[in-house]
Amino acid sequence: MPGFNTRAIHVGSEPDPSSNAVIPPISLSTTFKQDKVGVHKGYEYSRSQNPSRAGLENTLAALEAGGQYALAFASGSAATATIIQSLGPDAHIVSVNDVYGGTFRYMDKVAREVQGLQTTFVDFENASDEEIIGSLKENTKLIWIESPTNPTLRVIDIPRIARLVRTHSQSSTPPLVLVDNTFPSPFFSSPLLLGADIVSHSLTKYINGHSDSVSGALIFPPHHSALFERLKYLQNAIGAVPSAFDSWLVQRGAKTLGVRMKQHGKNALAVARALEKSPYVKEVIYPGLRSHPGHKLAWGLLSPHAKKWILEEGYGGDEGEGEFPFSGMVTFRIGGDEESAERFLEKTELFTLAESLGGVESLAELPAKMTHGSIPPAERAQLGIGLDLVRLSVGIEEWEDLVEDVEQALEWARYMPR
Repeated sequence: MPGFNTRAIHVGSEPDPSSNAVIPPISLSTTFKQDKVGVHKGYEYSRSQNPSRAGLENTLAALEAGGQYALAFASGSAATATIIQSLGPDAHIVSVNDVYGGTFRYMDKVAREVQGLQTTFVDFENASDEEIIGSLKENTKLIWIESPTNPTLRVIDIPRIARLVRTHSQSSTPPLVLVDNTFPSPFFSSPLLLGADIVSHSLTKYINGHSDSVSGALIFPPHHSALFERLKYLQNAIGAVPSAFDSWLVQRGAKTLGVRMKQHGKNALAVARALEKSPYVKEVIYPGLRSHPGHKLAWGLLSPHAKKWILEEGYGGDEGEGEFPFSGMVTFRIGGDEESAERFLEKTELFTLAESLGGVESLAELPAKMTHGSIPPAERAQLGIGLDLVRLSVGIEEWEDLVEDVEQALEWARYMPR
C-alpha cells in the first residue's frame, strides 16, 4: 500500500471528472437525477449517500490500516448509538471501565432504558484472564475498548482481549470487538491489525483537527462486509449523517493528519517531561513516558507507520525502551488543595479551557466537572477521576511556548494568595 500521508491526500479525493478540479467540489444537492426509474450513478438522496460523504468514507477506510469499509455519522455519539442499536433488545456489552463519559451515558442511561442493554464495566488494564472470561455471557454481543482510555490514559492490550473473547465466548457467534481509536488516531494505532472487528472515531477530534466540524465514523475490515451492510442500512434508516460541508471539512483535515500527529506527539512528550520535573505535580500520565505502567505495551500497540517514524526520529529504541511520542493527550494530577486544578486552568494562556480535543490549538479541561461529569461521583473516584486530575490536549504550537505556559500556570496556581 502507499504510505500513510499518500493515502490521506489521494484516496477519496481524486480530481473531479466533470471539471478536472484537483479538489472535489462540495456536493450540496439533496437529490439526484435518475436516468430511468432506479437507474442512477449511485446517488438518489443525500441521506442515503452523497458524493462528499462518499469521498470522506473512502479516505477513512484507507487511513485506518486494515480497513476496507467506512461509514460517517453526524457525531461520534451518533456512531456509538447506531452500533449499540444494531445489537437489538436485551443484549450485553462488556466495556472498559474507564470509558468516555458520553459513551457511559448512552450505555447506562439511554440504551439500558430503551432497549434493555446490560453493560459490565471491566478494568481491562488489570483484570486477569479469568475475570475477563467470567464477564462474558450468552448474550454478550460487543466488547468496547478504548486504548488509551479517556481520561486516565490506561493502555489496554487489544490483541489479548480479542483472543480471550474469541476463544472463550459462551455464544456460537463471538462478540464483536470494537476499539474507539479517537485518542491515538489512525496514525499512532491500527486496531484492525490487532484483532478488532470495528474501529470507531469521533472525527471531530484529530482526524478533522481544526475544531470546526462535528462528526463520527465506524470502520470495518474486508471480512466484515455483511456487518458493514447492516450498519450502512441503519445509517440511512436512522439518518444521523454528516452534512456535505462537514464531510468536506473532515476530509480536508484528514489530508494533514500524519503531519499534525507527529507534531502533536513531539509536543505532548515535551510537555509531559516538563510536568514530570515540576514540584507542583503529583503524577504525570503519558504512555510515551517510561514512568507509565503501560509504556512497553504502548510501544507494542503502535501502528507500523508510527513505529517506523519514531525510530527514524531517534526515539524509542528497538524495543521501545526509550521515551517516545504517543499522540497528543497528557493527563496529570496537580499538587496543592482541591482548587489548585481550577486555578491552573484559569491561568493558562495557550491552553484554552474548553472541552473536546485533537485540534491544532491546545486545550485543557477538568474531567471530573466537564467531560466526565455524567459518571456518578463514586465511580469517578474509583477510576481516579478526581478534582486534581487535569487533561491536556497538546496542540501543534511551538513546544517551548507550551512548556512555558504550563509552568507559569502551575506556579501561579500553587502560590496564588487566597
